[in-house]
Amino acid sequence: MAVHLVRRCCWRHLGALGSAPSAVPASLLAPAGKVAMARALSQAPFASFHISSPSSWADGFSVKEQVEYIRNQDHKMIGDLIETATSPQELLQLSVLHSFNSNEASLIITQLSRLAAEKNLETESILQDRRFQQLISIMDSQISHVWNNTLVNLLRSLYSLGMDRSRREMQSVEQEVLWRLRRLTFRQLSSLAEALAVKQGKESKLLNEVIRKLELRWTELEGTRTVVALMGKIGHISPALMDRLEDKALELAEQFNPDDIRKVTLTLAYQNRRCVPLLRALSYHLIQKHPELSLNVLMDLIFAYGKLNFHQPQVFQKIATDLHPHVSSMTPVEVTRCIRSFALLKWLSLPLFEAIAQYALDNAKQLSVTHLCSIILSFARLNFQPSSSEDFFNMVHEELQGQLASLEPHLLIDLVWSLCVLQQAKAPYLHCVLSPEFHTQIQGDESPKAQNLQLKLIHINTAAKLEIPDYQGPFLPSEMLGVVEPAGERVTLLQSSLREALTGVLGSHENGRLNVHTRYGWQLDAEMVVNSENKPLPLKDFAAPHLLRSEGTKPLPPGARRVAFLRWEFPNFSNRSKDLLGRYVMARRHVQAAGFLVVDVS
Repeated sequence: MAVHLVRRCCWRHLGALGSAPSAVPASLLAPAGKVAMARALSQAPFASFHISSPSSWADGFSVKEQVEYIRNQDHKMIGDLIETATSPQELLQLSVLHSFNSNEASLIITQLSRLAAEKNLETESILQDRRFQQLISIMDSQISHVWNNTLVNLLRSLYSLGMDRSRREMQSVEQEVLWRLRRLTFRQLSSLAEALAVKQGKESKLLNEVIRKLELRWTELEGTRTVVALMGKIGHISPALMDRLEDKALELAEQFNPDDIRKVTLTLAYQNRRCVPLLRALSYHLIQKHPELSLNVLMDLIFAYGKLNFHQPQVFQKIATDLHPHVSSMTPVEVTRCIRSFALLKWLSLPLFEAIAQYALDNAKQLSVTHLCSIILSFARLNFQPSSSEDFFNMVHEELQGQLASLEPHLLIDLVWSLCVLQQAKAPYLHCVLSPEFHTQIQGDESPKAQNLQLKLIHINTAAKLEIPDYQGPFLPSEMLGVVEPAGERVTLLQSSLREALTGVLGSHENGRLNVHTRYGWQLDAEMVVNSENKPLPLKDFAAPHLLRSEGTKPLPPGARRVAFLRWEFPNFSNRSKDLLGRYVMARRHVQAAGFLVVDVS
C-alpha cells in the first residue's frame, strides 16, 4: 500500500512539472536563437526521474507520452498563432521569434497566400522578403516531412503568390506532390487539379498525372461541390472524366441548389456539351424545388439554354415570368444579354418583351448603339412589334442618327436587315449598305459568313425595291443577286410530300418549276401559272422577272396569276407558336409583293 502511495505522489509531482502554470510554452516565448535551449530546459525535469516499469501504473502516463503531449501543445499553439495572424508582416515576424519545422513553415506560407488574396496585396514584396526566403528554405530542407494536405495547400499557395516555377524549391514541391499522388485523397486530388488547370494548363505533366488518377478513382467522387468544381475547371481538359462527371451530376441532380444548377449548365454551355438527360433532370428539379431564383441565376440559365439550343418551355416560362419584375432595375448589358438569349431560343414572352421595349424608351440615353442594335435584332428575329411601336422606333431613329458609319459592316447589315423585317427601314439606312463603296468590301468573299451577309444585302435590296417606293437608289448590281440560300442537309418528309402532290397537280413538268431561286434572295419550293379558270399553263413562254434569267418574253394572259408554294417547317416558327419567325414573315411579304399568290404549306 505504501509503495502504491509513493508511486502516486511521484506521478502528481511529475505532472506538476510537466504542465507549467504559464499558458504559453517557453519555446514560444524565447528568441529564435534560444528556442532549442528553452525546449531542452522545459524537458530537463523529466530526465531526473527514472521509472522502472511505467506499464504497471494504473492511473498515469509514461514520460514518452508526456513529452509527446507537450510537443502537441507546442504545435497547437503555433497553429493558433498562424491562424490568428492578421497581416503578412505578423506572419513573417513569427519566423524570427520562433523556430519552425518544414510543416509549420508550409502552414505560414499558405496563410500568407490567403491573406494576400483576401486583402488584394501585391505579392512581389512578400516573395523578396528575407524572412519568406528563410521559410522556403526550411520547407525545402525537409519537404518529405510535410503532411499531405499541407503539401497540396502549399503548392496552391506558391502558385497564388506567383513564385517562379523555374526555382529549384518550386520544382521540389511539384516533384514531391507527383511522388505522393497515390497517397492523396480524392478531395486533395480535386483541389490540386483545380489549381493546376488555372496555373499550368493542358501541357502540365503534373496536371495530366492528377487527371489520370481522378479518372481511375472516379468512383470515390462525392459531394455536389466537388462535382461542380471539377466540371467547370477540369472537364474541358479530359472528355473521359467529363463523361463520368456528367453521370455523377445526374445522380446528384436532386441535391443541387440553384447556384449549382447555374454552374453546371454554364459549364455544359461553354464546353458545348448537350447532355440531354442531365439537362432534363436539372430542369425538372429547378421547376419542382426552387420557386425563387436570383437575377444572376436566371440570366445565366437562359444564356446556357440558348447556347445549347435546349428547349424546355416550362423553364423558359418560369425564367421569363421571374425576370419580368427585374427588368426596370437591370443594366443595359443584362437587358441585351437576356433578350438575345430568348431570341436565340425563339421564345417570345410578350410581357417581358414589352417591358424591355419600355426599358429602352425610359433609358435611351444609357443604351449604347450596340445595345440598341441587339434589342432591334432580337425583336426582328421574333417579329415582335411593341405596343408603343411608333414611340419606340422614333427613339431608335433618333439614337441611330449619325451613328451608322461607326458600326462594323456585319453589324450594320444585320441592323438594316432587321429594320427591313420590322418594316422600319428608311432611305438613309438603305443607302448606307447598298452603295457600291460599302458592298464592294464583302463582294468576292466566299466564306460562309460573307455569303450570309451578301444574302441579307439581297433581301435589303428587295425590300428597297418592293416595299419602299420613296427610295430611288442605289441598288445592288445584277451580278450580286446570284447568291442563294444554302440547301438543307436532307429532304424532309414535308418536302417530299409536297413534291409528290405537285406532280399530280401540275400534270406536266412544263407547267411548273421546283426549287426556284429568285433574284429576291428567297427560294420558292414551287411555282406555277394558272389561268382565270385556275388551270396550269406552261411556264417557259412567259416572262419571269423574278428570275435572274428568264426563258420567255410573253406577258401573262389576262386573268392569269403566278402561284408560289412556300413550305414552312417546325424550325421556321417561334417556339410553341404558329407565328413565323421574322425572316420568314419578310420572305412571304416579298414574294407577295412580287406578284405571287402565296400558298403556305406546313
